[in-house]
Amino acid sequence: MKAFVMTRYGGPEVTELRDMPRPVPAPGEVLVKVCAAGLNPVDYKIRVGMLKAIQRYAMPAIMGNELAGVVETVGEGATRFAPGERIYARVPKEDMGAFAEYAVVPEHHCAAMPASIDFTQAAGIPLAGLTALQALRDELDIQPGQHVFISGGAGGVGSFAIPIAKWLGARVTTTASPRGRELVERLGADRVIDYTSEKFEDVLDMVDAAFDLIGGETLTRTFRIVKRGGTVLSIAGMPEPQTATKDLERGFPLTALFWVISLKYRIQAKRHGVNYRYLFMRPDGPGLADLASLVDAGKISPIIDQAMPFDRIAEALAYLEEGHAKGKVVVTMVD
Repeated sequence: MKAFVMTRYGGPEVTELRDMPRPVPAPGEVLVKVCAAGLNPVDYKIRVGMLKAIQRYAMPAIMGNELAGVVETVGEGATRFAPGERIYARVPKEDMGAFAEYAVVPEHHCAAMPASIDFTQAAGIPLAGLTALQALRDELDIQPGQHVFISGGAGGVGSFAIPIAKWLGARVTTTASPRGRELVERLGADRVIDYTSEKFEDVLDMVDAAFDLIGGETLTRTFRIVKRGGTVLSIAGMPEPQTATKDLERGFPLTALFWVISLKYRIQAKRHGVNYRYLFMRPDGPGLADLASLVDAGKISPIIDQAMPFDRIAEALAYLEEGHAKGKVVVTMVD
């Protein structure tokens, strides 16, 4: 089968399309004929080695973290899906494998695709959609009437976070460039701050919670706008100790490392009387089923910035890495 692999850690030159053996489903797994796969910033972060402290891969490693396709066969004991069913999944972090014509996925990581969309749209949901759902519903516990700030709402995760926050009953403020304003307003944002001409901390009242999608200086400034006792949850800052224990189920060495590298942000958060939490999303079949229901009910809709054929995946990843995508970038294996 054709697959997009990384041969070592490094830049784009360490990746290539090559023939690889078709995987065989183990007990509890399904073999999926991949029809489309979504691209995410974590893909190039893995390639350059940014996540080696958390997960190392045997080379050559088939890349890719989310897919949509058709069940080809099932492993022993796998009973949730039958051959021919259309499913989508966030594949295991320790394995990857979505950038290939076939992939194996634990059945509990999968869910039936939303009935109202195609494979290309479905492939753009799992990672970003689950990240937004787990952040806003499960971690921040957003309640009706609360005011939530989402930085960078026009990106892949933001395009799910805004409508999910609205579904939860929140009032949403986000930041966007003039180019992204129309998109975030269409997604349901109540207020849009143009980050090219205004600093959100200068014009925004205190909010109940914040979801940081940018990190760096933006994260530091976000601590100033959250009410005391509230939480700033980030997917772009530095992991903190709870990330190791709760999200990654690791012990003392990684917890200690995260304690050190997140110290600056935790001190800043404490200075402003707020909590700091970093989220590593987890594969979650039931969560994907919830997202499918929201899609079919018209509550959320995947925003696809670019869809390219699989043989142009290097070009698609380069485009994503430039950082200007509005919504998701997807590659398609079949029509």
